Amino acid sequence: MVEGSMTQGAGQGPAMRTETLRDFRVPVTEPAPYEVSKGFAGEQPVYGSYPAYYGDRAAPAVAVPGPAMSHEPEPEDPEGYTPTQRDLPVIGRGAAGGGPGDTVQVHYVPQETAPGGPGPLYVVGDVHGYLDELVTELGVQGLIDAERRWSAGNARLWFLGDFTDRGPDGIGVIDLVMRLSAEAAAAGGYCKALMGNHELLLIGAKRFGDTPVASGAGTATFQAAWLLNGGQRTDMERLQDVHLQWMSRLDAAVLEEDHLLLHSDTTAYLDYGDSIEDVNDTIHELLNRNDADITWDLFRKFTKRFAFRDEDTGPQAVRELLGTYGGSRVVHGHSPIPYLLGEVGTEDGDSARGPEAVDGPHVYADGLAIAMDGGVTMAGKLLVVQLPLNN
Repeated sequence: MVEGSMTQGAGQGPAMRTETLRDFRVPVTEPAPYEVSKGFAGEQPVYGSYPAYYGDRAAPAVAVPGPAMSHEPEPEDPEGYTPTQRDLPVIGRGAAGGGPGDTVQVHYVPQETAPGGPGPLYVVGDVHGYLDELVTELGVQGLIDAERRWSAGNARLWFLGDFTDRGPDGIGVIDLVMRLSAEAAAAGGYCKALMGNHELLLIGAKRFGDTPVASGAGTATFQAAWLLNGGQRTDMERLQDVHLQWMSRLDAAVLEEDHLLLHSDTTAYLDYGDSIEDVNDTIHELLNRNDADITWDLFRKFTKRFAFRDEDTGPQAVRELLGTYGGSRVVHGHSPIPYLLGEVGTEDGDSARGPEAVDGPHVYADGLAIAMDGGVTMAGKLLVVQLPLNN
């Protein structure tokens, strides 16, 4: 998904934001298959960003070093994957307490058994480096106190991935989640996280840099793809081995109280095993091979989206996942709710139904799927929600 130091962020001023895009809309048909022009110039879509429409404004040109990709289309574009535009708003790092590199080592504390059974269950959508917004929403739910310390006792908290990229302080988000994991365990609860496609992207950018990979559409590099998809250089400068190890060990799926928690709204998980344990073990094993092409394929698979959105085929796609892995509902992040709704403003600039109108999860696919990405990168809401939902 996806998020400074354990002490960083305290006393921060308002997070820096780019100007909100008011003229998003979803086309009637899905965007063209993934294809990036030579040198990454022009208007071609890139893995992991969103379809943006600029009206009379020209999309900003982005010059990124790295090997060029050919114009050859990907031979097969699996169902559910929607490539998207590269020029989503990307903002710089805001002011924060402490400087680069002052990450605090986390010491994990064995989990205690809480009396009276497990506490309430919460999930968090894509954070994408918006540390201040995360702190605010965790505080509203009573999960942390004014000092950003765990205050929810035996509550259970799951992050759905995508901690970095596009926002100002991805490493700060990761550090906070790591620290809360230790504090929650000590209090008899837990704070855990799933792996998102942006974790795979950051791992690949750090490990493989400009090493060419076979993308299916020519030659690509993790470094170029990371930058084009909102990679923040300040995050890379502060990225340490402890962060890489933590991200690489994240699970891809979990079943929690009859909820199948995933990052991506895709059936690609089925490619990696017939049980949740098999999926997680397979993905960890593949990452441990330290192979650029294998890691790129993982990233590509988990960048697919919208598998549950179609009214005719979406519910069946969810049922296939639930039938294989268990649970009665899928809870996911990855695809911003405004795009799932198809209501991101109109061509005349009306944004009454835009990202800012999202104030909670989106239940869809015959009530079988719950979307949790409120579109914080688009001036939407960062969602922290207690499960189960009544609707």
